[in-house]
Amino acid sequence: MGLGRLAEMPRVRFSEAATPLERLDHLSRVNTGATVWAKRDDLQALAMGGNKVRQLEYYFGAARAEGADTILITGAVQSNFCRLTAAFAAKLGWECHIQLEERVASNDPLYRESGNVLLERLMGAHLHFYPHGEDEAGADANLDVLADDLRAKGRRPYVIHLAPGHPPLGALGYIHCAQELLDQIAAEGLRIDHIAVASGSGATHGGFLFGLRALGSEIPVTGYCVRRAASIQKPRIETRCAEIAKLLGVENPVPAEHVVTNDRFFGPGYGKLNLPVERAIHLAARTEAMLLDPVYTGKSMAGALNLAGTAREGENVLFLHTGGTPGVFAYAGLLVG
Repeated sequence: MGLGRLAEMPRVRFSEAATPLERLDHLSRVNTGATVWAKRDDLQALAMGGNKVRQLEYYFGAARAEGADTILITGAVQSNFCRLTAAFAAKLGWECHIQLEERVASNDPLYRESGNVLLERLMGAHLHFYPHGEDEAGADANLDVLADDLRAKGRRPYVIHLAPGHPPLGALGYIHCAQELLDQIAAEGLRIDHIAVASGSGATHGGFLFGLRALGSEIPVTGYCVRRAASIQKPRIETRCAEIAKLLGVENPVPAEHVVTNDRFFGPGYGKLNLPVERAIHLAARTEAMLLDPVYTGKSMAGALNLAGTAREGENVLFLHTGGTPGVFAYAGLLVG
């Protein structure tokens, strides 16, 4: 199946090279299961990297095509998306406005001022605050109000809307990631039996799964929930895949039964630790010098370790490392002590 209009979509490129595919031998031996591999999107070159680099290439492409000079986005206080939006804006010489939502109840100064927040301030972003944490539509609507105010002052704003109902431009970046991975495993002569990925907004999970299926791969993908229950996340990913197909003008290659979500490591909620996640973070750091965060990659690595521990001998599990390194500093009091 082809990729339709993908090559025609406006894009600002900051990820020229493929991210590494790495075999995690020491971690695999300690975990005593299948071999674990990592697709290292945390090693993207811009501002401490992460999966949002691929996504933002398409949002900024659309913004530049519209003649924008100002970008707006909303996210949690320690949002990687917001940090990389500030990075793109700095590289392009644009004004950046970030709205931070209260998704995690924490007055810890490290959480509120360190990590991604510190980097956003260093890169010159204007920070705004939204008092709710689970109000996607309201957060987007408030961004539109901020954009209207900026427009009245002579700016040309572009809003990155993240609630459902908007074209999933960011998901297109993960079609490229799927192609990269398939090229890499073909070059290695490697068979991947399972893939674990964090599943939040659905852009990475949905785009990656769509890309694999559109390119003819049937590798099973499990999205480990980081923001909502699996029963709610599954239809969200199904909708994302349908939206991608509509955006590209192709048939949706993803059957509903291929959308697998797992919330085993989600509790007690968004941005909160549990014992398997804490173990995954420490194990990755101490065996592979690989840094994971409690919000996304700690939870998806807990899922990858579980998949590896229950897989058959000789199988290979891939962990899609979506980044989040700066967030580690915001959780210092919980991770070491």
